[in-house]
Amino acid sequence: MSLSASLANALTGLTASARAASVVSSNVSNALTEGYARRELHLSPQSVGGTGAGVKVDSVTRVVDRALVTDRRLADGEAGNARLRSGFLARIEDLTGTPENEGSLSARIASLESALIQAASRPDSQARLQGVVDAATGLAGHLNTLSDALGQERMDADAGIAAQIRTLNDSLANIDRLNAEILAAAASGHDATALMDQRQTLVDRVATIVPVREVARDHDQISLYTTGGAILLEGNPAVIGFTATGVITADMSIGSGALSGFTINGLAVPPSDSGPLGGGALGALIAIRDDLAPAAQAQLDAVARDLVERFENPAIDPTRAPGQPGLFTDDGAILDPSIEEGLAGRIALNALVDPRQGGQLWRLRDGLGAAAPGNVGDATLLQNLGVALSTARSPASGNFTGAARSASGLAADVLSGFAGLRQSAEEHEGFATARHDALKEMHLAQGVDTDAEMQTLLMVEQAYAANARVIKVIDDLIQQLIGL
Repeated sequence: MSLSASLANALTGLTASARAASVVSSNVSNALTEGYARRELHLSPQSVGGTGAGVKVDSVTRVVDRALVTDRRLADGEAGNARLRSGFLARIEDLTGTPENEGSLSARIASLESALIQAASRPDSQARLQGVVDAATGLAGHLNTLSDALGQERMDADAGIAAQIRTLNDSLANIDRLNAEILAAAASGHDATALMDQRQTLVDRVATIVPVREVARDHDQISLYTTGGAILLEGNPAVIGFTATGVITADMSIGSGALSGFTINGLAVPPSDSGPLGGGALGALIAIRDDLAPAAQAQLDAVARDLVERFENPAIDPTRAPGQPGLFTDDGAILDPSIEEGLAGRIALNALVDPRQGGQLWRLRDGLGAAAPGNVGDATLLQNLGVALSTARSPASGNFTGAARSASGLAADVLSGFAGLRQSAEEHEGFATARHDALKEMHLAQGVDTDAEMQTLLMVEQAYAANARVIKVIDDLIQQLIGL
């Protein structure tokens, strides 16, 4: 081998070693950087005129297991979806309360039953009659609070959807911009791996909102499709449309047109967790707004309707005139079954028996339609009210089986339904989270191994030193030749 060939081999070896050291340094310094993929240096023999002339650096590539990344991203979306669902159901269950909790729905019905029994034993006692009013007011107020909480959950979900859509649109636009920058960098011979890392971080962000599959295109370009079949990025980024509603009442729904759905590039798409944009955090929020919260509201409205109807029976209070509400009212009026939506938020104690609203306590004992106080020892009406509360009857609405229930039994069924949904959601969340964590661990295991990188660095240093030694020897030989 000639001195010139040996010198060329050594010089290219130095260049390759320097580039390898740079790659190792980048790997080690970014070992904990989110979205960073380990780099590998690719070399090949270099020949000039058919003879070996060292090595050349072909490329620096990112080491990515695309199948694993896809599975991990899908798990991200599923875990986020399950977390939002179970969180909502847990909050509603906590607000409803378990029977042993003093402020729970079941406990407040039991408190009203107890107050009616005590008042019937001493119908002349103003304190005991006031106890009935307080218990009934607390029961109606608790239903109002639950209904208000569901309305707030729907409004929070609607605002969350708007925020997620903004993030989604911004991320898609930025991914498209990075696609163009990566293409330009590759065309000019520059290293585009850092841009690819940024793009991966953005795709991961999109995947938590809407589960996506990344499709590789020529020249390191990518396209994005949701698992529901929607095209998010193919040449140009899709624009997702949504209009936040702000104030949401119980009667508002997507079907009535009162709430906004989704559009993709101006075309309407089904707004559901099973639709083209479902499966991730966005799908969970739309499910809370349009499915879970309205279903919970319907159950509470059924309880409120049952309470109102129990005390509207003419046999309970003969003094009550036709068309006059009973002990509980729909915001002061008689029940209208055609506008049951939101009844839990409107149910109230009849003002005729509430001193704070200008009513009289004696009407609990003598009748809502009585013109004047009657026999203070007559407990008939109070006993009728107690029997009405405890009598088993089939609810006229709600997702209940046909079995007859007392008021307390109906409340227990509502809580049981909420608890069952919450437990099911938590089980799914546990599975989704465990799967996500396992896939994330597998993904991280394919990341930067600092020990292996340091071993590689030692080999790079040895190669660099060997090439430098060759150059030194060639230089000495040339100097001797010149000195001859």
